Amino acid sequence: MTNFIDSYQNNLIDLIKSINKQTLSEIINAIDNTNGKIYIIGNGGSAATSSHMVNDLGVGLSRRNIRNFDIESLSDNTAVCTALANDVGYENIFYHQLLNKLTSDDILLAISCSGNSGNIIKAVKYANEKNATVIGFTGFDGGELKDLSNIALHVQTDKNQYGVVEDLHMIFNHMIYSYFISTQKAV
Repeated sequence: MTNFIDSYQNNLIDLIKSINKQTLSEIINAIDNTNGKIYIIGNGGSAATSSHMVNDLGVGLSRRNIRNFDIESLSDNTAVCTALANDVGYENIFYHQLLNKLTSDDILLAISCSGNSGNIIKAVKYANEKNATVIGFTGFDGGELKDLSNIALHVQTDKNQYGVVEDLHMIFNHMIYSYFISTQKAV
């Protein structure tokens, strides 16, 4: 068991060291300079990261009088997601929430380990049509999301290494959040 724990730790440490600092800086700049709304999408564990990002970048920064981002996780409303899945298909749960709302001033931050989730890709393609900025957090080989994103922060891993990819995506969130905390940019 300790060999597994050592292996997991070492893999995570290596991946943390491989984070593309330039790409992360571009993401922070895009978020910092947005004049629109930030929408975040993800499925499963990535939906949890989406919610956590809204908590940190929304409430966490606002209550400290640092930033007041207009930010929303489209994964958070169970009634909306299940109604759309039932009525128009699961592949449309994010697309339909963005339809006729998303503008070129907005950011769509899409989180997907595989980068190939149908509902994520459909929403990202719509965002590209609307000239919104697409930020992708990906893992494995990056999938289609990596190529469709304006800014892609990728964790290169073997397929099905969900744990470490999701760990890194949460670390990306905390690095972005901590940057704003460290700069103490008052509203």
